Amino acid sequence: MKYTRILLKLSGEALMGQQQYGIDAVRLMQYAEEIKKVAATGTQVAVVIGGGNIFRGVQAEAFGLDRVQGDYMGMLATVINSMALQSALEKLNVNTRLLSGVTIQRVCEPYIRRRALRHLEKGRVVIFGAGIGSPYFTTDSAASLRAIEIEADVVLKGTRVDGIYTADPEKDPTAVRYPTITFDEVMAKNLNVMDMTAFTLCKENNLPIIVFDMNKEGNLQRLIEGETVGTLVTMEHPKPTETNSTSSGLHPSLDTPSEQA
Repeated sequence: MKYTRILLKLSGEALMGQQQYGIDAVRLMQYAEEIKKVAATGTQVAVVIGGGNIFRGVQAEAFGLDRVQGDYMGMLATVINSMALQSALEKLNVNTRLLSGVTIQRVCEPYIRRRALRHLEKGRVVIFGAGIGSPYFTTDSAASLRAIEIEADVVLKGTRVDGIYTADPEKDPTAVRYPTITFDEVMAKNLNVMDMTAFTLCKENNLPIIVFDMNKEGNLQRLIEGETVGTLVTMEHPKPTETNSTSSGLHPSLDTPSEQA
């Protein structure tokens, strides 16, 4: 396998499937199956899920609520999604642990870095819920931070598009996909890959990001096996030989703001 330890970031909206709200059971089980296949290869898997299918903290102000209160509500939404994914994985006989940035003792373990590492070393899928446990930070930031803390090899951002594009491919048919792109190019072109805090964390710690289509069956496993899937974001463009073996098949696409939850 190309990667020993990965951090998979999923948006809450992705769990809606074809619904307008909540969790689509078919999509949930699809993701669980994909994660199970990767975990079975021996790759250590950590997951962060957003909560936008239930509640987003930035919606609070539109409702006349306090933003901080709204962000905590959003954190609880991520815990609900995390519990759903944990249940789906356990239904497939995958050992999992749910660690939360906000203490909820009856539901999940508190986040402790060494405990998370120990779970990963034992082959358990670790799900990080409640973001980083503080308001004003998205789950993109939580994904970047947790990936750095557990020393993951890469952040895999699973979206509904196949990479990073010059424009939103769902709106602009002339948009062109980047197979690979550097952190500096993303910033210079003002492409929307992750929120700036999360993106900067990855850049400063030289942690590569791959944006790919999580909804296409088998994509996650192909990525782990070293095939070119999605768009690779790194400090420098891979050399031609490296591109063939690591990132040539990466399909780029512009992530949508709603998927930053």
